[in-house]
Amino acid sequence: MDFSVFSARLRALRKEKKATQEDLARLLSVTTNHYQKIEYGQINISVTALDALADYFGVTTDYLLGRSEE
Repeated sequence: MDFSVFSARLRALRKEKKATQEDLARLLSVTTNHYQKIEYGQINISVTALDALADYFGVTTDYLLGRSEE
């Protein structure tokens, strides 16, 4: 899977919400370094974390993954 769309959308949503990488790391109960790897598309994200991010940003998981434009 190409994580470039996921990475770009996650980064844009985080910046729109004025959240830091540290804020989202806390939300997911991971280290900041681990979150950075998620945001940069270097590691796979768990379904639980994906769902938590979608809820936090008020978007669908399909949107985050680049499967939908809504």
